[in-house]
Amino acid sequence: MTDTLDIDDLLQNDKVRTIVCCGSGGVGKTTTSAAIAVRAAEQGRRVAVLTIDPAKRLAQAIGLEHLDNEPERVPTVDESAGGSLDAMMLDMKRTFDEVVVRHAAPEKVQQILDNPFYQAVSSSFAGTQEYMAMERLGQLMGETDESGKPRWDLVVVDTPPSRSALDFLDAPQRLGTFLDGKFIRLMTAPARAGGRAYLKVVSVGISSVSAVMSKVLGAQLLSDAQTFIAALETMFGGFRERADQTYALLKDPSTRFVVVATPDRDALREAAYFVDRLEEDGMPLAGMVVNRVQMTYVPSVNASRARNAADAVGELLDRTSGWRPKDTEALLRLHAEVTDLGVRHAEAIERFRVLHPKVSIAQVAAAGHDVNDISELRDVAEQLTA
Repeated sequence: MTDTLDIDDLLQNDKVRTIVCCGSGGVGKTTTSAAIAVRAAEQGRRVAVLTIDPAKRLAQAIGLEHLDNEPERVPTVDESAGGSLDAMMLDMKRTFDEVVVRHAAPEKVQQILDNPFYQAVSSSFAGTQEYMAMERLGQLMGETDESGKPRWDLVVVDTPPSRSALDFLDAPQRLGTFLDGKFIRLMTAPARAGGRAYLKVVSVGISSVSAVMSKVLGAQLLSDAQTFIAALETMFGGFRERADQTYALLKDPSTRFVVVATPDRDALREAAYFVDRLEEDGMPLAGMVVNRVQMTYVPSVNASRARNAADAVGELLDRTSGWRPKDTEALLRLHAEVTDLGVRHAEAIERFRVLHPKVSIAQVAAAGHDVNDISELRDVAEQLTA
């Protein structure tokens, strides 16, 4: 790898069909994903960008009123090079419903969808969002146009704003552990044992367990959970199989990961964990984007010189009754503060470079406001190519 990440090198490689932007929450993954997608589309690629950001800023930035679970063409993108951009936001509940409709036994579909336990699991169960993001990615990669060719030649994924960036990679394993776990076997055991005389002794033991669980969970919740799991049981193998397929896709050379961070200690530490994990799992890393970096635009005037100059201007103000350049002193002190912050950011990034010398890095300058439109996304993309 080179020392500096150039996103154009990635976008001009037509063998790269998936770019996954990952990192901890609040580091600018959505903006980075959108900027990469816009640049790819304006270079001639047919792109879909999938975001899981609940703030919905992506829709505003690209000129759409809203995003939902179905891809929508972005009208603000310049398509003169032959490319296009479709954008969508993951609807976790709707994606789960579609999986049930597509893969459950037909006579069980409505029973599952109406089950209160399913409605809770599909909306808020830990790891569901990450798993459904992988489900939706697999669906997008499998879509074709009228000629049978892939509908998009590039899919850009903005991963969920999780507490840990590793949640996205761990979701399939966690789901498999849940489906294979003792709790699930206990929940489904009454249904499996019912009506079998030779399992009478076992059923008595299971009933005792169920009685305890009823006290802990509540009889209705336990009943709903058992009904849901019994109905969903035919899908368990499919969940695992599709999770394995998507996980294999993430390890394929056609996929590249872009780790996103800010120059803060916690974000860079999380990025380091993710880089190490990608390497451990053999997943292809393109590089890292560090957002909101305070740049030093006048390096010849360091913080110390700026403060000394501000003090000198302050003394001059005290001795004169006429000329009072208050803004000059304030500007010098602001420059000193900004320069100090820039030095801290540079030092933090350099520490990361020392520990991960093979990781290519691109830096995006700190701005005074959030990215609000397509032109500002182009500016961010331009910084990713420097």
